[in-house]
Amino acid sequence: MSLYGVPVLVLKEGTQRTTGRDAMRTNILAARVLAEVLKTSLGPRGLDKMLVDSFGDVTVTNDGVTIVKEMEVQHPAAKLLVEAAKAQDAEVGDGTTSAVVLAGTLLEKAEALLDQNIHPTIIIEGYKKAMDEALKYLDEIAVKIDPNDEETLKRLASTSIASKYIGSGDTREKIVSMVVEAARRVAEPRGDGTFNVRISNVKIEKKKGGSLNDSLLIEGIVLDKEVVHPGMPKRIEKARIALLDTPLEVEKPEITAKINITSPEQIRMFLDEETKILKEMVEKIASVGANVVICQKGIDDVAQHFLAKKGILAVRRVKRSDMEKLEYATGGRIVSSIKDLNENDLGYAELVEERKVGNDKMVFIEGCKNPKAVSILLRGANDMVLDEAERSINDALHVLRNVMREPKIVAGGGAAEVELALRLREYARNVGGKEQLAIEAFADALEEIPMILAETAGLDPLDALMQLRNMHTEGKVNAGIDVLGGKVIEDISTINVLEPVIVKKQTIKSAAEAAATILKIDDVIAAAPPKRTGKEKEKGGEEGGFQGEQFKGF
Repeated sequence: MSLYGVPVLVLKEGTQRTTGRDAMRTNILAARVLAEVLKTSLGPRGLDKMLVDSFGDVTVTNDGVTIVKEMEVQHPAAKLLVEAAKAQDAEVGDGTTSAVVLAGTLLEKAEALLDQNIHPTIIIEGYKKAMDEALKYLDEIAVKIDPNDEETLKRLASTSIASKYIGSGDTREKIVSMVVEAARRVAEPRGDGTFNVRISNVKIEKKKGGSLNDSLLIEGIVLDKEVVHPGMPKRIEKARIALLDTPLEVEKPEITAKINITSPEQIRMFLDEETKILKEMVEKIASVGANVVICQKGIDDVAQHFLAKKGILAVRRVKRSDMEKLEYATGGRIVSSIKDLNENDLGYAELVEERKVGNDKMVFIEGCKNPKAVSILLRGANDMVLDEAERSINDALHVLRNVMREPKIVAGGGAAEVELALRLREYARNVGGKEQLAIEAFADALEEIPMILAETAGLDPLDALMQLRNMHTEGKVNAGIDVLGGKVIEDISTINVLEPVIVKKQTIKSAAEAAATILKIDDVIAAAPPKRTGKEKEKGGEEGGFQGEQFKGF
């Protein structure tokens, strides 16, 4: 910029600036590319992505939020979509792929409207109206269910798991049963027919070996620890469990102290006193009737010896989160001072046992009376399978939590999207003006989901969409795509493809808001990267040389 021939520098040297339509196009393109990456992983026939990070660690997944997190996206507009996926995951824990794909499609349709010289704010306003109407229509088509009905819960969990690696055959049946049972165990009634489900109270423990079919649901907690002393019993029935948040060790003084010892007897006295203190601690634990000790901190070797003599099973250095789960599972209370320990603080379990799982030993605390925390022990051939199974189970647990919190469901398989698109087009006719075009574009974007599902099912996407539109026009609200059967069917709920309405709502909200945020940007000012010093440049050169050497053979 210059004034009277004199240059005026407003921005730092090296700053890049893109303005107007160019900035919009660049941002829309970046978001569309991200959505394009996720498209192929949508639905039961969706494919997986293999992501290799800068350390060489490999992740294989088709979970939307995991893909966008691991991709380490650089473009600022694409990062906004990553944030939308994270928000979707934090709020409802499922539907992340759909949210990103829908946001990308909304931007693609908006680009066509921008080419017709429609102002971005008109498009945003149209999208906002379409979103509000879509949320209203979702409430209208949603069906109320009984959150206590185990069969319905299984159908919902099954739909969530269907698009994952573990979603086939007997494995799927077993995992679904385990997840539903776990969710029902930790559910707490709210008093109005709905439930509050704390997913953090379902502990997922992974151990390599066996197959996914060997996974177990434990009505209690599994600790990836072993019994601290070989002389202790390895199995205790009718266990009374003390949960300690204090070390069974002699405390070191707070201040630095110096003691002069003049004879061996004095050392003996010191050691005897230490032993006496530890013995008293163990005596106190035994006197309240505890036969199992779970300690968050350390247990001294001498204390271990006394515990073993008393026939008490002890585990040390247990994570705080596991201690809290043990409180919920056993009905015990975490105690911070052994002096305050009494009988009422003890938890109860039918069985505490150390077992060998694969090559490792684990402590099983099971058979709790009314456990409000449970564990799922996952087995699998390798870490990738275990990690993906954990992600799938988390998604299914979130789906169950959502439906127990708001017991309303809609049909899956693209049925809800086609119905919403149909109703939005009718609504658009009454709106008029340029906003009508934006609302119709929103309807077109919603139909992208059934088109992707049709493609992965081996159908012609346009042909399938036309069939669905005809069925929905005839009033068949649940007409959708049976992806595994490779056909369009009149009522998708007959093959148990159901989704919680809360997930659908959040998908539409996340996508519409992400698209609106990106459409509002008409100026991108990117600061220049920091200049490297001479030393850093040399270092960078050396590293580059090292990498060159490293990858020569490829």
